[in-house]
Amino acid sequence: MAVPPEGTPCWVDAMFNDVEGAKTFYGEVLGWTFGEASAEFGNYTLAYADDKAVAAVVPPMPGQEAPPQWCLYFASADAAATAARIRDNGGEIVMEPMQVGAFGSMCLAREPGGAVFGVWQPGSHEGFEATAVPGAYCWAEVFTREPETTDAFFSALFSYRAKQVEDDAVDFRVFDLGDATVLGRMKMTDDFPPEVPSYVNVYFSVADCDAAVAAAAERGGILRFGPMSSPFGRFAAISDPQGANFSVIDTATTQGEMPPLRDV
Repeated sequence: MAVPPEGTPCWVDAMFNDVEGAKTFYGEVLGWTFGEASAEFGNYTLAYADDKAVAAVVPPMPGQEAPPQWCLYFASADAAATAARIRDNGGEIVMEPMQVGAFGSMCLAREPGGAVFGVWQPGSHEGFEATAVPGAYCWAEVFTREPETTDAFFSALFSYRAKQVEDDAVDFRVFDLGDATVLGRMKMTDDFPPEVPSYVNVYFSVADCDAAVAAAAERGGILRFGPMSSPFGRFAAISDPQGANFSVIDTATTQGEMPPLRDV
């Protein structure tokens, strides 16, 4: 598998106080199976969709306890150099670049609008073994109250080309890398409680959005939005029983015309 271009979303993981509970929930909702926990690396446990690695779950290290959230990692040819660019463009390094055995190197950062994300320099672990198939990562959006700041940051950090959705009802932007659209940015409205910080919303592909929502609800998940049909697919936003937010989308079930985009 080829290493993805720098700035491509390449991996997701989340830290859970109850890892076994998370495995049960996502196993039932997304159909994941799980590998053996790697004791050498903090019991990091890979999740698989149809035998392809698509995510990971891990318990917190002592002193790292925090509300669970999914973290999206962007591919980098040099994690240390990317960390320097993050600082140069007004971001904050949350975890300094570090080597993770032969798997690769990583750092965690916070963009100026407040959303936390990761950087991954691939070694033997190149990232997703599958995307956009049931159970796998499909898409991500940065939800921010400071769209101008967030847009400027990501455009400077990676070689993104930005396009704005022409819709008076929503402030939504997408970022292209080469010929691929790789990331969205949504302005948070007053519908979001003020205590909710900026965050990266990760979408996982499902064969049936409504069935996934029902499965999540049966297992203690909370429906936050949807299900709703759109030109991009039928999707819904969910909080898992431990509070980690994510979305599910069935990209085969679409409704309406694609919105016009303009280069910015």
